[in-house]
Amino acid sequence: MKKTLSGKNVSPKCIYCETGIVTNDGKTILCKRKGVMQPDSFCRKFRYDPLKRVPDTVKLQTDFSEEDFAL
Repeated sequence: MKKTLSGKNVSPKCIYCETGIVTNDGKTILCKRKGVMQPDSFCRKFRYDPLKRVPDTVKLQTDFSEEDFAL
């Protein structure tokens, strides 16, 4: 597990590595050091790139009542 600046732990994966490039089909990663890799695999040269990570979506509450907006 790698500690990021946001304080969350990120498990190492080639899809988040700064040396990996996602192929057009999205099923493999082209690594500058190791060649063709699976997205969930990683090697000793793993370097986390925070710009490649897609954050989880947040569901917003939509069932509000009139009392929620009253002062």
